[in-house]
Amino acid sequence: MKAIILSAGQGKRLMPLTEDRPKCLIDLSGRTLLEWQIRGLAAAGVTEAVVVTGFRADRVEEALAGMDVPGITTRTLYNPFYALADNTASCWVARAEMDGPFLILNGDTLFEPEIAKRLLSGAKKPITVTIDAKDGYDADDMKVRTDTDGNLMQIGKTLPLDIVNGESIGFLCFSADGGKRFAAEVEKTLRTPEGLRRWYLSVIDTIAKADGSVGTVSIQGLEWGEMDFPADVDSNRLLTAGWIGRSGG
Repeated sequence: MKAIILSAGQGKRLMPLTEDRPKCLIDLSGRTLLEWQIRGLAAAGVTEAVVVTGFRADRVEEALAGMDVPGITTRTLYNPFYALADNTASCWVARAEMDGPFLILNGDTLFEPEIAKRLLSGAKKPITVTIDAKDGYDADDMKVRTDTDGNLMQIGKTLPLDIVNGESIGFLCFSADGGKRFAAEVEKTLRTPEGLRRWYLSVIDTIAKADGSVGTVSIQGLEWGEMDFPADVDSNRLLTAGWIGRSGG
C-alpha cells in the first residue's frame, strides 16, 4: 500500500513558525508532523510514502533523508504550482502514482496509527473518507453529510449545519478503480476556469454526488489533530506527548 501525502503548502496562518519551513516540519514533542505521519503509516503496514512538496521542498527532502523508519520507503514529488493553486494541483502532480490502491493524507493531519489501520480495514467502497463527529462544527471544518449506511452524500466547508453529521479529517483510501476515477476527475477539474482554486475534496464531493462510489469510515474515539492555527501547535504537542508517554518513547 502506498500513501500520497500532500505537503506542498507553507501554512501562512502559522507564521512566524512557517516563515522558512512548511508546516509539516513543525516540531511536535521531538518529531516533526511529517515524521509522526510516516511512523503512523508504517505502523499500519503502509510500505511507501510519496510526499508532494512545494514551499521549501529542500527542507522536506532533507528531513526525509534523515528519517529512519523501518518498513517504509519515502520519496518526493515537487509541485511547482503550490503558490498559485490549491491542493487539487498537488493531486494532479501525483496522478501517475494513482495506478493501484493508495491513500491520500493531508500534510497537516496528525493521527494515531489506529486511524490508518481502521481506514485500511474498513474501506469497502472505491473511495473511502475517514470521518469524525462532534457536537458542533465551525467554518473551517471540512463538513460531511452521510446517509444511514455511511455513504458520503456531500462534503465541503460551507454545508448547512442542519444537514451535517460529521467532518473529514483529510485521510482517504482509494481502490485501483477509485483512484482511476479520482485522477480523471482531477484532470477534468483543472481544465475549468476555477480549477486551480479548488480543494481536492471538492472533487470527492463531485464524485459522491455523481455515482455514490464514496463511502466513509468513522474514527470517532481515536486521537487526531489538524495544524492550521497557532493554538493547534500547542494542542498537538500535548497530544503527541501523551503518545510518547504511553509508548515509553
